[in-house]
Amino acid sequence: MSSWQSLLDLASPTEERNPATEDLDTLPAAALTARILAADAAVITAVQALSAPLAALVEDCVAAIAAGGTVHYVGAGTSGRLAVLDAAELPPTFNVGPDHFTAHLAGGPRAMVVAGEGAEDSAEDGAALVREQCGPRDVVIGLAASGRTPYVGGALTAARETGLVTALIAANPRAPLADLADHTLLADVGPEVVTGSTRMKAGTAQKLLLNALSTATMVRLGKTYSNLMIDMRASNQKLRARSVRMLVQASGAAPEHAAEVLEEAEGSIRVALVALLAGAEVPAARDAAATRPPDPSRVGDPAGIRAAVALLTEARR
Repeated sequence: MSSWQSLLDLASPTEERNPATEDLDTLPAAALTARILAADAAVITAVQALSAPLAALVEDCVAAIAAGGTVHYVGAGTSGRLAVLDAAELPPTFNVGPDHFTAHLAGGPRAMVVAGEGAEDSAEDGAALVREQCGPRDVVIGLAASGRTPYVGGALTAARETGLVTALIAANPRAPLADLADHTLLADVGPEVVTGSTRMKAGTAQKLLLNALSTATMVRLGKTYSNLMIDMRASNQKLRARSVRMLVQASGAAPEHAAEVLEEAEGSIRVALVALLAGAEVPAARDAAATRPPDPSRVGDPAGIRAAVALLTEARR
């Protein structure tokens, strides 16, 4: 039996026909878009049902990065491209490098813009990736809409064999690769609007889970104060303006004063914020921030901003 023939009976909602859209090609544009968006609405509920296992995975990712490890996304096709997108957006948002989150796409970088679907069939390539690029403190997260992709399976198998924490994000509650994962996030989104087109509901579910995972991990690592991204890279005029706006929002300072303090702090939002909140000079704020660095074990203040401000406030008494 050919390998493709063995997949004819694959148990996955992504391969089933959606009875609500069997008349899809007969609909005018207004009804067509309404039907597609109505199906998408169910994705939110399916993802929210995974809050608890997602939180457990976040804690393992935080622990890994805090110990010097890296979170590796491994995927193919749409799943892999969404992983690349999530990892690529973390550096400017939270000022982190690929030593925190990195993504591996079957077929390499070219597969990001030119489909190379055949690359997903190599379990050996997935295993080689883990053996060559993963360290002893790392986390390996496989992404496969159907939950059976060989490339992802090879990576998870190799990671499991070397004792790494593993996870699987899929849109199949009966994912064949689930037994290889310590954490399983299997979004039950049902059949796609267009049968087998996992760039639709399955892709949306995976994007939501990835965004929530990486954002929650960054928050726990102290990359925000309140809901403000205090470590972002202000690499253009829009982001420089956002830096000043955040300081104003957090401290109540006048924009002109906030901009002056930020400049004196050499662009460090973290240092400028400590100075403004404590009413202190920038050199003192820099020292206080250095003695209270980000620490995920500091409950209620992982960024250390509140602790640094308290240190300066106490010193004046």
